[in-house]
Amino acid sequence: RVSGCLLIEAVVSTQSTGSAKDAAAKRAIQENVKDGCRLGVGSGSTVVYAVKHLETLVKTAGFKVTCVPTSFQARNLIIEAGLELSDLGRTPILDLVVDGADECDSNLTLIKGGGGCQLQEKVVASAARRMVVIADYRKKSQHLGEQWSKGIPIEVLPMAYVPVMGKLREFGLDPVLRLAANKAGPVVTDNGNFVVDAKFSGPHNWDLLETKLCRTPGIVETGLFVDMAGMAYFGMQDGSVEVVHKLAKVQDLSKN
Repeated sequence: RVSGCLLIEAVVSTQSTGSAKDAAAKRAIQENVKDGCRLGVGSGSTVVYAVKHLETLVKTAGFKVTCVPTSFQARNLIIEAGLELSDLGRTPILDLVVDGADECDSNLTLIKGGGGCQLQEKVVASAARRMVVIADYRKKSQHLGEQWSKGIPIEVLPMAYVPVMGKLREFGLDPVLRLAANKAGPVVTDNGNFVVDAKFSGPHNWDLLETKLCRTPGIVETGLFVDMAGMAYFGMQDGSVEVVHKLAKVQDLSKN
């Protein structure tokens, strides 16, 4: 009887998070995608809902939307939905990117890369004028690390993963090479690299840490997205959607 109760609770939880993801994705697409939009399509479970609502919008409103994927998964979703597929070679400037997150703090600093797509996700996001995040209530936190405990995903050249892990320890992080679930050996990204999950404790100066990481030879890219997202839609447990805007930085003119 106990196991039966746990099963029912798990099913309800899955339905709740699925509905939350769907609600966030629907509102984000409806409020941000316009006719003629050049759109970066993110990766992950929440983006599946975004592509579904994008397909509906294109078919019902007759919008022309050009889609640039961030991963193999996103490319397949775009093709299966019958949407216009492009790439950064043909569409180097994007109006918008819609993507998920593993965690999002109160400053809209993100941890991404749970699915191993952080390099392509960041490249596409950097080509966009705006980045909008869609997620369920479990990904919303005041400080990074409150909800996501697996660390910062870092894409690393295979030949360099051992010295890179040593550098990460010097930075006060606890690195773990991500191993594959259905094959012997490490996870290999779409780009042929390894993923090291760098666990941390307590708040950090994320901008400074990101700079240190990017200056480390062997690190290709990190799953820290600092000052990139301008807006986030969180699907909540009660069916509502909470929208968070990033506050603009105020320049201190007294220092000039």
